[in-house]
Amino acid sequence: DEPVPSTPPSGIPVATGSLRTPRLAIAAAFGVQGLLFISLTTRLPVLADLFDFDELALSGLMLMMVLLAGVGSVGAEAIAKRASSRHGLRSALCGLALGFALMGWSARGSGSAAQFVIGLAVYGLAVGAVDASTNMQAVALEHRIGRPVLPSFHGSWTLGGIVATLVALASGDAIGWVGAFALCGLVLAAATAPFIRQDATVADADTTSLGIPWRPILLIGMGLVVFYTVDTATTAWGPLYLASDTVFEDPAHSASLYALATLPYLVATLLARAAGDRATARFGPAAMVRAGALVGFAGLLVVVLAPTWQVAVGGFFIVGLGMAVVAPLSFSAAARLADTGGDPAARQRRVDAVIARFNQFNYAGALIGSVLTGAIGAGNLRIGYAVPLVLVLALVPLARAFTGRVP
Repeated sequence: DEPVPSTPPSGIPVATGSLRTPRLAIAAAFGVQGLLFISLTTRLPVLADLFDFDELALSGLMLMMVLLAGVGSVGAEAIAKRASSRHGLRSALCGLALGFALMGWSARGSGSAAQFVIGLAVYGLAVGAVDASTNMQAVALEHRIGRPVLPSFHGSWTLGGIVATLVALASGDAIGWVGAFALCGLVLAAATAPFIRQDATVADADTTSLGIPWRPILLIGMGLVVFYTVDTATTAWGPLYLASDTVFEDPAHSASLYALATLPYLVATLLARAAGDRATARFGPAAMVRAGALVGFAGLLVVVLAPTWQVAVGGFFIVGLGMAVVAPLSFSAAARLADTGGDPAARQRRVDAVIARFNQFNYAGALIGSVLTGAIGAGNLRIGYAVPLVLVLALVPLARAFTGRVP
């Protein structure tokens, strides 16, 4: 980062260099979240065998997790009002570690399905709060720096996911509850990081009187729904897709190969997000979203029509290249609409409220991607993937809602 001054909401110039430490802290929070989520999804085929879950049972568990994540996101807004998004993020990361530890412990020996479900419930609540709080922190830093940085923050999530996938490739079919506990230690370490300080806002503030433009935010939210439909269908069902003998005559047959559904997608996503900050500044968010939608459609078409699982892996890579920047640009665009200036405290209430509520679109997309993909594709997941294939084209007309520049 160049040490050029920028003006934060408080109106006091801040050197960009002085924001490097909280920037690294926020990136670490994104990273450990991706690390845990992909560690879970790459193990779904193994866990399904251990607990004897079929596609419908997994869809039901994912529905539970998504609904609880929505509750956690609302809770993050309440904590941000009473304390700050910094405190909310730390609390949520501790909850994330607890839920993951319970799931890891449940996989010992012959396994305990009941304990796994409890751990997944705790994890779901926490992941919603982490989603909202990390994006609150990222948006606050983006506004202080004065240029796009959300794509690279979401790239940190992707990097964590890549590490998780490489671990899955190396460890094979072993679930490794000891390893799960080690990952929880990383999450707790991230919870102690120096995040951005923000003053607590009035707890009973009425956000309806703050002039938040919800209608244009709704259009951007629809774009976020589409992204998470595609993203969750890929990360949650991709490993099961490669392992399905109803899709391929010769499917993937080990946990190491299952992870190949996720790894190419995440690598492509990381590459696109690493270049996303500068590309967005050059071409604009609308052009980036429109081009990404077309590339994502092409990738999903390859996945759906793939004659072998190896071809499907290539399709997932193309999907990642196209869809990578949609989510971070969605949060940036929503925060821009909320940031209408005025009193710093009111501005903070607007942005925090918008990010926490905007994050609910994440779970609407996750609901479609994880639950409907599995439910519709219960007999053949190839049919289930037709859902994101059709929906991704909606991003082309929605791209206009992303227009604007970072303040």
